[in-house]
Amino acid sequence: MSARIWLRTGLAFLAAVQFAVGNWALWSPRSFFDIPWVGMRMPYNAHLMMDYGAMSLATSVVLGVSFFAARRNLARTALAVYLTFAAPHLVIHLRLLHHLTPGERIPLVIALAAAVVLPLVLLPLTGRLEKT
Repeated sequence: MSARIWLRTGLAFLAAVQFAVGNWALWSPRSFFDIPWVGMRMPYNAHLMMDYGAMSLATSVVLGVSFFAARRNLARTALAVYLTFAAPHLVIHLRLLHHLTPGERIPLVIALAAAVVLPLVLLPLTGRLEKT
């Protein structure tokens, strides 16, 4: 598979995940919060969950547009936006692992680390796209 196809597939995947998570957190914040690694046994905050959902939807828009437009600067911007959230999100959760059981920690760290590694792998591939 070509680098361009890998990049576009990665952008589509990230956009789809952000879209799904965003809708879930925005429209059903309590059920999203009730996932152990989301709520982390802390007090529920509907406003925070809905804000997170809206932010995830906004991120899905920029990732989705970069998939369809397939332009270098737009793809780089979309991945930078995503990483601006994903990297601190990983660090925050690493600092709060004590709220989780060992069995809850492992899938969380894997998922959040993948959320940082994937866009880092995709960024160099943006050089294969047309300039804008």
